[in-house]
Amino acid sequence: MINSSEILQTIHMFDQQHLDIRTITMGISLLDCADPDPKAACRKVYDKICRRAQNLVATGQTIEKEFGIPIVNKRVSVPPISLVASASDTADYAPFAAALDKAAKTIGINFIGGFSALVQKGFTQSDRKLIASIPEALATTDLVCSSVNVGSTKAGINMDAVAEMGRVIKMTARITLTNNRTKFPPVGSQTFCAHFYGSHSHIADFMLPAAKRYIDQWIFGFHTVGHGIICPAVKPEGTGHGADSVELVRMVHGIHGE
Repeated sequence: MINSSEILQTIHMFDQQHLDIRTITMGISLLDCADPDPKAACRKVYDKICRRAQNLVATGQTIEKEFGIPIVNKRVSVPPISLVASASDTADYAPFAAALDKAAKTIGINFIGGFSALVQKGFTQSDRKLIASIPEALATTDLVCSSVNVGSTKAGINMDAVAEMGRVIKMTARITLTNNRTKFPPVGSQTFCAHFYGSHSHIADFMLPAAKRYIDQWIFGFHTVGHGIICPAVKPEGTGHGADSVELVRMVHGIHGE
């Protein structure tokens, strides 16, 4: 039962500590946007993000007004682009980053993550293409976040990827500094990542039963400082209340020991 001391502590957090919600993050699967034509694939990526997340910012503002707590950032997370772009006949993945950036600006969010690759178990040709495209992608976009996962407790460390990312990070820093866009791609993340910098979503080494129902839909939740509490805000398309999707995220976080 809530007592007066807890109420006073909450008031103190608002008044003295400037309590806010760090972010709301919406995950959108883009796996169905794969296309042999890279221009068509980029168009599908842009269209789907704009269609699915068109109300993200407005919903966040409604939540802010309802609870009286500011939400600092509204963000979108997508699957690693190295998977989405692998079907396209192109060696340059920078246009995919441009499509992500354009979509982010259209819907009015603060960041979009997923220009990423998972190489802890080895490279694919698509992974190599994405890594090679990172410097140009980050130098020519404003809101795109990138990451490359080079190791995990289960798979070990891909030392070839570590060496390659060292070169890519130096090149990225050099290019983005010239363009007044100092950025760098992180080189470690989880295979199911709901957080930024360089966040991606919907990819893991396992498949929970509930995940099969949500793999081509999206998960939407509050993220407080740290890993915090995840609460449903909008129900997934074609489903009921949305609690199952939130429970899925909790289960995944639990498996990763968070």
